[in-house]
Amino acid sequence: MIKHLLLVFIGGGLGSVCRYLISEITYFKKLIFPYPTLLTNLLGCFLIGLILGWSIKNSNIDSSLIILFTVGFCGGFTTFSSFSYESLTLINNNQLLNLFIYIFSSILIGIFAVFVGLKISKYL
Repeated sequence: MIKHLLLVFIGGGLGSVCRYLISEITYFKKLIFPYPTLLTNLLGCFLIGLILGWSIKNSNIDSSLIILFTVGFCGGFTTFSSFSYESLTLINNNQLLNLFIYIFSSILIGIFAVFVGLKISKYL
């Protein structure tokens, strides 16, 4: 149990740092639309699909690696709280079209990204 907690801690820390680095890309700071969170969440969806699909295909994979990368890294990398805050900001700024695009993209493309990750993992 302690080993798994440490793996989640390490993976979550690495994921959080990667999320922060994406949010610091200067190009994104000029834009009104919350691209960094969208990109991070969609990439996280793709990664978790890829990792879980790969682990299903290779049943001899150590469960510690799965915990490190899925619960840890992907859990720290993706963020529902930022998504929610940015959605509220779009509402407050009366950017309802951007709000719709953001929510639609985050949820539907996110599910599709997990699906694609699972499919690609079959070839790894």
